[in-house]
Amino acid sequence: MRRRNSSSVARRSSTTRRRSENLVFDEFGFALTKRKDQKLYHRCHDYSYPRLSSMKVKELCELLSYWNGASFICRSQIERFIRMGVPPSLRGRVWKCLLGIDSLKETSDFSYQRCLSEVRGPLVDLGVSEYGILSAIATLSDTQNDLGSTNQQSSSCPDPGYSRDDVTLFRQIALDLQRSFPTHRSLMGESPEAIEGQAKLFRVLIAYAKYNPQVGYSQGMSYIAAVLLMQLGEEEAFWALVVLLDKPKYLAQLFDLNLTKIQHQVKVFDQFLKHKKPQLSEHMESVGVSSVHFVMPWFLTLFTSLPCWDSVLAVWDLIILHGLSAVFRTALTIVQLLESRLMSLTDEGAVFPLLLRVPVDVAQYTVLVPALWSTEVQDWEIKCMNSLVLDETHHEPKTEQSEGSSLPQQAEEEKQQETEHVSSPSEGEKKTDKDSVTGARSVLARVLRLAQRYLDPAGRQRAEQKGSQTQVRPGQTSPVSGPFSKSRISASLRQAQVRPERTFRRTSTGPVGKVARRRSNNKLVQPIRVRSLCLIRNSKNPPAEASPTTSSILPSSLRSSALPPSSSSDHPVTPPLSQQPEQRDTPRATLIK
Repeated sequence: MRRRNSSSVARRSSTTRRRSENLVFDEFGFALTKRKDQKLYHRCHDYSYPRLSSMKVKELCELLSYWNGASFICRSQIERFIRMGVPPSLRGRVWKCLLGIDSLKETSDFSYQRCLSEVRGPLVDLGVSEYGILSAIATLSDTQNDLGSTNQQSSSCPDPGYSRDDVTLFRQIALDLQRSFPTHRSLMGESPEAIEGQAKLFRVLIAYAKYNPQVGYSQGMSYIAAVLLMQLGEEEAFWALVVLLDKPKYLAQLFDLNLTKIQHQVKVFDQFLKHKKPQLSEHMESVGVSSVHFVMPWFLTLFTSLPCWDSVLAVWDLIILHGLSAVFRTALTIVQLLESRLMSLTDEGAVFPLLLRVPVDVAQYTVLVPALWSTEVQDWEIKCMNSLVLDETHHEPKTEQSEGSSLPQQAEEEKQQETEHVSSPSEGEKKTDKDSVTGARSVLARVLRLAQRYLDPAGRQRAEQKGSQTQVRPGQTSPVSGPFSKSRISASLRQAQVRPERTFRRTSTGPVGKVARRRSNNKLVQPIRVRSLCLIRNSKNPPAEASPTTSSILPSSLRSSALPPSSSSDHPVTPPLSQQPEQRDTPRATLIK
């Protein structure tokens, strides 16, 4: 049986070699197949990319010779050439300059060749060669099953030199190698070129899995590494893969071990599509098409499933120039070009083939690339959609878990809101009542203050004493009872009337009631005034007689209350001229009597 199987494998390999030898390849290395096979592999060979003139090619070579990645001029010039169309012969140099492969290789401590020598040890122990990795898939599967069934190592091989994770990694990469571009010259069949190309791809993927074990190997990486190998050397392709998968600008947010990042980015694109094309998004949801089914293959393979390879390389030029935003930009452009067809379809079975196998008339260079450059996608838009998806993912489980427990809290909050709404108008009424009362009180207080100052000299003296910061000793201000001579009283009154401005002095235009300290002669004036006032109060005139005078003077004081309060306090208190003779004559008349 084994001899028959080996003979059948040899016959198949010989037929594939003959087929590969008789095949004709296009300028990008893809086999020119029949029309039936073109539908099967979904590959178009009619390329329409622009050819640059010899002068433009020379300018691009000069730009790459003095390239500086930190220079804005260099990046703007390279963007201009990418917009015009990069020649296929110079695309590898352009990618090297944009990715900064040489600088990363010089600064890194990782050695590519040393890593490969470490990997070859487990391969030798398994009996597998890197040049025959496709034929060793069955051996790797059997070894993986044996290691899974027996957790403990057998006595025949106590230390085999490889682990179950190594075998699983080898088998997964080998399975993806035969799926990656089966019609390309470097990976098709069993020709020496194809065997060497498969070995290079295997080594690059294994080296990256060892370089970054947190990401390891996941589906889609084989397509990206294969495209890099078509344009660069083996080690250069490895470092280019490191830049693309590790830098946040590029694809670091797409690849991980559990494919959680790519699922998150698909949700971000779903929100982005709702933002840009709301009607199309609603139609696709009504049909039952989710973004996961077509966006995830686009993102994982970086649009290498498009039928026109010149368009694929132009998309890659833009992605290497701008990063992850160009990935969203390309996906949005394809959806926009297919919008009219998608809106006319109402069957889920017709929508999926249209999105997974983009038609040639949409994917050709003259249609896709101009639409791609005219579509604008900003980084802040992607960040906003990303934060929106993060908020939804964080709040959804919390709300689901706390639905039952939050019901009493919601009831209490509603009760509190109702009580607040009920109490708010009464509080507003209270505030308005308080404001009106305080306003009336302030007006009355001003009227009383003015009446006190203009009518009652004692009240005026008290207000002055409260406003001034100086305190008078009780021995000086205590009134002394007894008869006083008329000359002494009249002299004191004259002194107070003739020199009223010297008794008080303004400090500045400060607050109301602040008066400067009196001079030293105030000590003599104050007790004389107090005694005279006491004599006036104890005079023969009854207290009821003062009421008509006050009532007669009140209207004038109320008229003067319209003046600002600062004017009454800033200047020295002097009664009006119409009232001065009445106030001066009444005390003299009372004292003479």
